[in-house]
Amino acid sequence: MQHVIIGNGPAGVVAADTLRKADPQASIILLGDEPEPPYGRMAIPYLLEGNIDEAGTHLRRDADHFTRHDIELRQGRVTSVDTEASELTLDGGDSLGFDHLLIATGSRPNRPPIPGIDDPRVQTCWTLADARAIAQLADKDAEVVLLGAGFIGCIVLEALAARGVKLTVVEMADRMVARMLDANAGSMLGTWCEQHGVSVRTGVSVTGVDGSGERLDVSLDDGSSLPAQLLILAAGVRPNIDFLDGSGIETDNGILVDECLHTSKPGIFAAGDVAQGRDFSTGHRMVHAIQPVAADQGRCAAMNMAVHPTAYPGGLAMNVLSTLGLVSCSFGAWDGVDGGDSTQLLDRERFRYLNLQFAADRLVGATGIGLTEHVGALRGLIQSRQRLGPWKARLQRDPTRIMEALVGCSVQL
Repeated sequence: MQHVIIGNGPAGVVAADTLRKADPQASIILLGDEPEPPYGRMAIPYLLEGNIDEAGTHLRRDADHFTRHDIELRQGRVTSVDTEASELTLDGGDSLGFDHLLIATGSRPNRPPIPGIDDPRVQTCWTLADARAIAQLADKDAEVVLLGAGFIGCIVLEALAARGVKLTVVEMADRMVARMLDANAGSMLGTWCEQHGVSVRTGVSVTGVDGSGERLDVSLDDGSSLPAQLLILAAGVRPNIDFLDGSGIETDNGILVDECLHTSKPGIFAAGDVAQGRDFSTGHRMVHAIQPVAADQGRCAAMNMAVHPTAYPGGLAMNVLSTLGLVSCSFGAWDGVDGGDSTQLLDRERFRYLNLQFAADRLVGATGIGLTEHVGALRGLIQSRQRLGPWKARLQRDPTRIMEALVGCSVQL
């Protein structure tokens, strides 16, 4: 049995390790298209901060991990998949057959169609090569513009601030991290960043980049402009699925998968940022471009590849973010559900906020700022789908009693 995994990020590496345990005699080939050992993109900001070296980004710290587990690492970009012949074509023209295939090709950064965006001083922060380029330009006191204040943008923000640059964040939405935080939480995070020396411009877009001078001139749609020695793009990501054109594998926003991460073609699975599978909160198929979901999907897909039937319960939207010392989080249906109700605690001066979303007597979503002690309990209570009973009224009076509610509901069972 030959298992081939396209993509050596978290989903692919977890899948390879799981396969080796579940199918000890199988051949496992792990394909990556970068000249690096498998590494985690979420570690790159820590590299830029100087907290780790490049080896610290590697997903498996032992240099011989894959050799010891008889997992073959290969470098190459897949250009097409022949689902009838069970064969891949690589960019060098070579072909590779498979019995089972896992597509875990991840995502790539969006590059908005902005005039001047191809200037070498305009960078994404997605690969180790990107990190090396940014490190050359983001010296202390350098003027840096960060386009995008989403989850990835805020992680990059943290690293840039640690390098001592003069940073301006430009976000087209009306608040920071709009896909994770509600209006209260997003505005509080913006205020926090401003108080810690980062200029935040929300509700504006970049319209052009003039690189004719010593510094970039970044034009905004409100008529103003910003000087910059470096412009970093963090304007979202999109799944790497273009190579599947003509394969017959069904796609939408990502690769459509069932409850076992199986695609529309026999023997072919998908996991991670490319997989459009069941959402825990809604039951609809969605792409969850977050590392915990990628790892869980990689593990589940591998079990099914090894013919150990395993259902995936659905990806839970969950984000925990530390920005200049302020922790924010959101889980599940943080923006509420039809027919649901909510309660909140709001203390702007102390940067403390907790918003709980209910459907009947179940907690289905939450948003928090500055209340780190509740993070695990929020996730646990949402994922367990436990009925709150009398604890709902208690949480409505005091949302901070979330840990007591988790324990109390468990005792009720």
